[in-house]
Amino acid sequence: MEEQRRPCSALQSCLNAISAKVCTGNKARSSESNENCFIKGKILIQHSHGESAPRSAASVQLYSCSQVDPNTGKGKMSEMAKLRHGKTTEHSGVKITTFDIKFHVTTDFGIPGAFAITNKHKHKFFLQSATLEVSGYIIIHFDCNSWVYPIHRTKTDRLFFSNTSYLPSQTPNALVQLRKEELLSLRGNGTGERKEWERIYDYDFYNDLGNKEPRHARPVLGGSLMYPYPRRGKNGLNGNQGTITLDMYVPPDERVSPQKLSELISNSIQASLHFILPEAKLLFANASTGSFESFDEIRDLFTSSRSQVLEGWVADKLKSMLPPEIFKKITRARKEKQTKFPLPQVIAGNALAWKDDEEFGRQMLAGINPAVIQCLGAINQWRIFILDHHDYLMPFLSRINTKGVCAYASRTLLFLRKDSTLKPLAIELSLPIPTAKKERQRVFLPSTHGSEAALWQLAKAHVASNDACHHQLISHWLKAHAVVEPFIIATRRQLSTMHPIHRLLNPHFKDTMHINTIARSVIVNGGGILEKTLSTGEISMELTSAFYKDWRFDEQGLPADLVKRCMALPDPNKPGGVQLIFEDYPYGADGLDIWVAIKAWVTNFCSIFYTDDNSLRSDDEIQAWWSEIRNVGHGDKHNETWWYTMKTLNDLIEALTTLIWTASAFHASVNFGQYGYAGYAPNRPTLCRKFIPNEGTLEFAEFLRDPDKYYLSMLPERFEMTLSVALVEVLSRHTSDEVYLGQRLSEEWTDNEQIQRIFQQFQKNLQEVEKRILERNRNPNLKNRCGPAEIAYKLLYPDTSNVGFKGGITGKGIPNSISI
Repeated sequence: MEEQRRPCSALQSCLNAISAKVCTGNKARSSESNENCFIKGKILIQHSHGESAPRSAASVQLYSCSQVDPNTGKGKMSEMAKLRHGKTTEHSGVKITTFDIKFHVTTDFGIPGAFAITNKHKHKFFLQSATLEVSGYIIIHFDCNSWVYPIHRTKTDRLFFSNTSYLPSQTPNALVQLRKEELLSLRGNGTGERKEWERIYDYDFYNDLGNKEPRHARPVLGGSLMYPYPRRGKNGLNGNQGTITLDMYVPPDERVSPQKLSELISNSIQASLHFILPEAKLLFANASTGSFESFDEIRDLFTSSRSQVLEGWVADKLKSMLPPEIFKKITRARKEKQTKFPLPQVIAGNALAWKDDEEFGRQMLAGINPAVIQCLGAINQWRIFILDHHDYLMPFLSRINTKGVCAYASRTLLFLRKDSTLKPLAIELSLPIPTAKKERQRVFLPSTHGSEAALWQLAKAHVASNDACHHQLISHWLKAHAVVEPFIIATRRQLSTMHPIHRLLNPHFKDTMHINTIARSVIVNGGGILEKTLSTGEISMELTSAFYKDWRFDEQGLPADLVKRCMALPDPNKPGGVQLIFEDYPYGADGLDIWVAIKAWVTNFCSIFYTDDNSLRSDDEIQAWWSEIRNVGHGDKHNETWWYTMKTLNDLIEALTTLIWTASAFHASVNFGQYGYAGYAPNRPTLCRKFIPNEGTLEFAEFLRDPDKYYLSMLPERFEMTLSVALVEVLSRHTSDEVYLGQRLSEEWTDNEQIQRIFQQFQKNLQEVEKRILERNRNPNLKNRCGPAEIAYKLLYPDTSNVGFKGGITGKGIPNSISI
């Protein structure tokens, strides 16, 4: 294999000429030595506010990728160069210093392929990029985007490779050992508590959901037949500390930027001040705030001026719960002008549309949980559909229905009209009878008259509540956030940053591990926000484990999912290989367009590096990567026969397309519409506090006296409702540093011109998808595109032209990664 180890891409054509041309101008200036040659470069460093740039406290050495040092077996090294004179600019509070740097090399040094940087400064800094100029005409770029910590912490320098990609067998001899050593260093030894500056990737169970309080103890998820689960990143700790913290260990390269973290905190504070704290004031003043008195009062959450004064009791409570830096931001933010919160889309265009049966059905096709509805097959010519929240909930209902929660297991039948809208036919609500090991069912039918119509609205609310829990726990958390994290860890541990597949996947992993870590601290943890707001309460994460027992990676791909739910039929002659059973399924139609674009991009990319199946099978890093995903990262599923064997190029293409689809488009489809639909709680209550009353009871009499008041009393209490609204407001916001599908952080992310061309084609394909989405939304015959609520479906609109975006709630745009 030695003869195959050669530089590829743009550098390949330069190597033959470089030995004759490099340093020619410099040699003329030195008759006494052949070592008076230079390579020039620029290095860009970000440093936090209040911290100085490293300057001469940081030094850099280059490694050649074309010349081996016989003493080390690694690339020849340049002399050390220090960062001296830098020019600093500031943008949005971020300081960037650009250093001009010059390296002394020998005439036979060749082409740089890597560099080591040593930080002797007291502060860490963020190395954004480096660009080298060799012999006046060869430009070598390094996309670094990584923290460099002081060497007294790390005990070693930091290594970066250029933007040239190599399969393992094609690695230049000078870089082979460096490539191996870098991967070994990232794996660690599997022991010890992680320190902030350590770049260690390892796996752990979900043993950090509980805390020291017995009431918040939770089972460990992962590693057992009872509670299987994807692995998370290891930090060396068991259990969280029982307080909200942002200081949990995350490998440095996975952390959100200081700017983004500040933005997330600011968004959370604004939402808390507007929605939660006024209700907290009522709660503590009145002991119990109970229900909202009218639908207008709920609407006033968004339209009225809300008190934002932190009174003493609130301040004391928050101070005991929050880290000092967050508490300071809250007290400072309350004095500043507050963000205006728009009306949720579901009531902005038509305040009563959420009650409409057509809108109820449309949201199953174009809402925030559109991948659950199933067709019951050829019954009545593929026109009977079901939203099934029965089988998985029934074993848990006895434990769910405590502490004021009243939940049913539900089945909803719908009929596909000729205009492709869904007409609800019936709702079955079931409860267990534990002593008889049976169920008690009630069936509700659509009605527009009197008490029957009001009972039908109550039944729809219980269905919406079940769907809200499934959406947040299964579709959003489990099938996006949780299942992707092991892929990230395996990629960092087994695929060198020089590996082309690492470069392909890297944008789709941005910020995910850090966001997941924050979620385990404040959202999905014992006593966290989801337990406080969802009907599933303390068993919420346990429920996701039960779902994971039936999870299959190969069914995360959109075409396979559509076929499984009988929403499409296999058709090899159609793009995506499937045909929707009806055209007006917004999630399915737009999703297939995105899927086809991603798969074409992945196929073209892989074909540049893999000539046939044998070239894939002989790629040791890819084989180790896939083995680790199956046997460790998703180790509780390792015996399943549905895993791709990774023996063919098609296996790789399907796996990569599925992973990129999940991290980008699928996550966008279930996340960024949350405020628009779930911000108005009557449309998607997160829990119900009352069962539907039976005739002849006092509750039924109460219901008859005022059906609307009964409906409101069934919804979450004021504090829980506003907590839920604040959460979805934060989750639905795009941050200002977002990078979208079809975009990259820098144009120099690869030096391969062929890759650049096919990436441009990918961008064009996505732009064509955007045009088709807008055309569909304008088509009056496609009634599910907007519906009674007048919400145009844009959750899978890529938004490729989004340049200079400032963030916010837009209800559109597909970020590359699960970054919120």
